[in-house]
Amino acid sequence: MKKIFSGVQPTGTVTLGNYIGAFRQFTTLQDEYDCIFCIVDQHAITVPQDRLELRKTIRSLAALYLAAGIDPKKAILFIQSEVPAHAQAGWMMQCISYIGELERMTQFKDKSSGKDGVSASLLTYPPLMAADILLYQTDIVPVGDDQKQHVELTRDLAERFNKRYNDVLTIPEIRLPKNGARIKALQDPLKKMSKSDPNKKSTISLLDTPKEIEKKIKSAVTDSEGVVAYDVANKPGVSNLLTIEAALTNETIEALVAKYQGVGYGDFKASVAQAVIEHLQPIQERYEALLTSEELDIILDEGALKAQAVASKTLKKMENAMGLGRKR
Repeated sequence: MKKIFSGVQPTGTVTLGNYIGAFRQFTTLQDEYDCIFCIVDQHAITVPQDRLELRKTIRSLAALYLAAGIDPKKAILFIQSEVPAHAQAGWMMQCISYIGELERMTQFKDKSSGKDGVSASLLTYPPLMAADILLYQTDIVPVGDDQKQHVELTRDLAERFNKRYNDVLTIPEIRLPKNGARIKALQDPLKKMSKSDPNKKSTISLLDTPKEIEKKIKSAVTDSEGVVAYDVANKPGVSNLLTIEAALTNETIEALVAKYQGVGYGDFKASVAQAVIEHLQPIQERYEALLTSEELDIILDEGALKAQAVASKTLKKMENAMGLGRKR
């Protein structure tokens, strides 16, 4: 099977948008591909982190991966810093990267703009991301538009390495999300739901309580028409709520619009909230059971060993190609 690699930073909370747009798709991909899922904690420290909070979030994210349906018998789940090959290969990728191309990265420009001091890692983390992907001879990288530029750089670095040293690395393909469920912010349905949104009422977390979910959906921005219809241009808020319910219940938009014919926004929002609560309940129960369990540690230990076994093979080939150490 072809290999898929995906990495998620353990910062903030996993939103309903993350779940519908990525995590839920992963559960299907693991049946069709050789999947490797990485909690990229070394990327998280490009900006200051509270060490206790970071440890807590790493564990929480691992539990959410599993609660959402990732099967450790089908896929590899591990923590980036527990596989030393990532940092080693990341340095090698830095050595063939150019400052100019790193400074052109949109995220670097956005995050460094107007700041007096910027961490060097903020500039150089794209080569580490490249190493994350290339160590597993990855065929496909599923990413959103915001990460496309970094994967394009990964492809450039892999081609540069192969041309300069030896034909060692697989050139990965970029897979952008299909035109499907794109979940928008509840308070501003013209932008995507994001865990970095300062308005907490805009975002539903996978770990929100039923009361919190009800309250947030009840306050979601709609319009003054009072008619439940799917029209992204003119009724983005209502359309977003329909998209959420359709994604979680596998109902069609058309069926939901028919269901809500003649129904007011209050009852409509209550019904959407109930659909979200019912879908998240088993995920939250599984998450709570995993969070403090020995099972989670066993899965992560085994995942790190499996990942290191694969990554170390590529790392040795890279080191030999560059002339590092003694030939093995």
